[in-house]
Amino acid sequence: MKRIVVSCLALALAACGNDTAPEANAPATGTTPPSAAETNAETVIRDIDEIARDYISVALAFGEFDPDYVDAYTGPEDWKEEALSAGRALDELYTEAAGLAADLALTTPPAGEERRAKILSGNIQAMIARMRMVRGETLSFDEETALIYDAVVPEIDPAIFDAALARLDDVLPGDGSIAERREALQRQLEVPEDKVEEMIRTAIAECRKRTLAYYDLPEDESFTLELVRDKPWSGYNWYQGDYESLIQINLDQPFRVDRAIDLGCHEGYPGHHVWNIYTERYLLKEKGWIEYYVFPLFSPGAFFAEGSANYGVDVAFPGDEKKNYERDVLYLIAGIDPALADIDSIVAEASRQLQFVSVYVAREYLNGNFTRDEAIDVLQKYRLISRDRAEQSLAFIEKYRGYIINYSHGYNLVKAYIEAKAETDEERWDIFEDMLRNPKTASELLVAEE
Repeated sequence: MKRIVVSCLALALAACGNDTAPEANAPATGTTPPSAAETNAETVIRDIDEIARDYISVALAFGEFDPDYVDAYTGPEDWKEEALSAGRALDELYTEAAGLAADLALTTPPAGEERRAKILSGNIQAMIARMRMVRGETLSFDEETALIYDAVVPEIDPAIFDAALARLDDVLPGDGSIAERREALQRQLEVPEDKVEEMIRTAIAECRKRTLAYYDLPEDESFTLELVRDKPWSGYNWYQGDYESLIQINLDQPFRVDRAIDLGCHEGYPGHHVWNIYTERYLLKEKGWIEYYVFPLFSPGAFFAEGSANYGVDVAFPGDEKKNYERDVLYLIAGIDPALADIDSIVAEASRQLQFVSVYVAREYLNGNFTRDEAIDVLQKYRLISRDRAEQSLAFIEKYRGYIINYSHGYNLVKAYIEAKAETDEERWDIFEDMLRNPKTASELLVAEE
């Protein structure tokens, strides 16, 4: 979710909690927020810090109606208590959010804080869009992702998935259907349950070592690892503040050796854990931008969070280094034949075009073009998974909706941005670090790519 991983899935990526939101006496759906003129009958120019403080209050209160909305909060506890004790109804929060957007539009930020105002404005607009959805308004898939994540995935031709299946048919060893041969390979890569924790800790330690070779992280940064079950995601980073994270890995599905590095980089180093450290260290503590006390899951920042976390694997393990490390270290821990590393790498590359299957299904299903059974059938066909796993994948889509674009589309835009500028592995680390300190929105990445 943080960052959730989807192959994972995670990722990435997503939060848990009570799925039943309190009822609210909300106005009729299909309405739009009041205009600046309506919310500012007596125009008052407000300080950006004051707007940011009120934004935190509204965001925390909205989290009571949308339990997945607040992914992390590391600010003063009394601010949270105050926000929750007010007992504001959803329609009241909706009006307050619209007022914050109008106030910010009238505010001239201090020199050097122009991007701060832009990011805060994007977060408020995303919160308003999410409120509209919680109140019952229906947005198309592209409307949702544009308003919340600042991104629209180009139309996807399913012919690319058929081409990927044809490529897999060529490279997968053995007899039987494509799905049967891929399943047979994956069974050979399954890690014995009593070796999973050792493998994950070993992988995260390697991801951390490689990150520390380039980045100066706080001496007291740390994480706690938990193995969990019965979650809709593959892995999740719950940032605790003070440079600490809780990393949870879901063991609902068999754990394969290729997941260890992906999850270690995505949830840990240089992914979500490092990004949260940089946010706290440089934006909160150094610059004093208090709005970063709260991270809303459904916001433009999620696009960069998931895209950068996925690309973190490429930064830490360029070229064949991931395959080689798995073969020389992780396969031995699991007691798996290291000779399988080469064919697994070939199959992974042949499967790359299938990364957009979940996005394609999400768009068609949430727009009403696929029935539930049709969506499950397409997931089974192109992701080469069982019906049970396809149903689990669709459950993620039903819960997190447009968030699904952040893993694949986010990865592609972050990758294109960095690799257009970097000529060496060291330069990739440098550009990646600058992006962690100064995250880009999806539209900024797209403009840079073009």
